[in-house]
Amino acid sequence: MPLTPLDIHNKEFTRKIRGYDEDEVNEFLDQVIKDYETVIREKKELDEKVKQLNERLGHFTNIEETLNKSILVAQETAEEVKGNATKESKLIIKEAEKNADRIINEALSKSRRISMDVEELKKQAKVFRTRLRMLVQAQLDMLGTDDWEELFKTELGEELDLIENES
Repeated sequence: MPLTPLDIHNKEFTRKIRGYDEDEVNEFLDQVIKDYETVIREKKELDEKVKQLNERLGHFTNIEETLNKSILVAQETAEEVKGNATKESKLIIKEAEKNADRIINEALSKSRRISMDVEELKKQAKVFRTRLRMLVQAQLDMLGTDDWEELFKTELGEELDLIENES
């Protein structure tokens, strides 16, 4: 067990002849007591300071651990978000490709229908042209007959008589 300043102060030495000077020894002991008290006080202060610093170190260690955990969680979350974004972008691209294929197929189908309609209209136009040509030709043939000449020669009155006689 360590000595206390009080132990030093209360220490009694045995007296012998030709011993040390009592006043000198007492002064020295008083100085030792003061220094020893100072050392003990400083030690207590330093122990308290070490305790406080250890508490702060513990606090900062907890903060560091919390920050490290937070960083790990943030990194994991970032990786997860990145993965989800990649998946979503692939789905969007896939959907866009499907839509593009559908639109292209619809356009091709519509183009084929229009092409078939155009061909059908060409056929109908040819038929119409042929019929019109035949009709015009028939009319021209009719105009070219001699019946018209006889009509112009006949008097209007004779024509009316003929029509009345027939009825």
